[in-house]
Amino acid sequence: MSALAGKVALVTGGSRGIGRGIALELGKRGAKVVVNYHASAEAANEVVSVIKQAGGEALAVQADVTRLEAAQSLIKATLDFGGRLDILVNNAGTTRDMLLAMMSESDWDVVIATNLKSAYNCSKAALKPMMRQKVGRIVNIASVSGLAGNGGQTNYSASKAGLIGFTKSLAKEVGGRNITVNAVAPGFVPTDLTASLSKNMLDEAIKMTPLGRLGTVEDVAYAVAFFASDEAAYITGQVLSVDGGLVMQ
Repeated sequence: MSALAGKVALVTGGSRGIGRGIALELGKRGAKVVVNYHASAEAANEVVSVIKQAGGEALAVQADVTRLEAAQSLIKATLDFGGRLDILVNNAGTTRDMLLAMMSESDWDVVIATNLKSAYNCSKAALKPMMRQKVGRIVNIASVSGLAGNGGQTNYSASKAGLIGFTKSLAKEVGGRNITVNAVAPGFVPTDLTASLSKNMLDEAIKMTPLGRLGTVEDVAYAVAFFASDEAAYITGQVLSVDGGLVMQ
């Protein structure tokens, strides 16, 4: 039997990049997967198609998770699809990199809403079914930028550091209901979000990484799948850096 057979997972921002890798990995391990997307319908449907072709079950659901009402509708769609919600992966994220002195208010607000408020929205909506089940896994996708900071990313780093604080606090609130809340903090992983980084910046990142390479979406997905598994049932409130040793705490 597959490790996550019978489980129902929701991955926000699951159409591309790290979210896509997570959705595919959870599907490969037997979970029914809801692939949330905001605008990338074609990409989300492609992820669903890959999961189905491998014999799994999946559904693409559009929702702007920066809005509480949309997040609530997304959770309802997940419950309608799978009958329950076992795993929530708060992955939706964006960047608007700029030095603070030149950063617009809208660039600050968009990043905080997408990276941090969406986790509040989706987690709040997911807690009711998870509490009713007396079991649940919430995995938040943070970043090494939230641990160590990064110049030109005050908005992004603040959102990811906030997500780490959110993870620890929520873990304390819901542990008694057998719900675990953990975070994965990726390092440099080539995706659409990092496509704007110059070759020099990426080369420098590799030099600073003890393992001497960039990460892959699969590296991150494996960590998320572990937190989602029964083997991680006694782990909560933790941040697992998947960064090749770039940021050691």
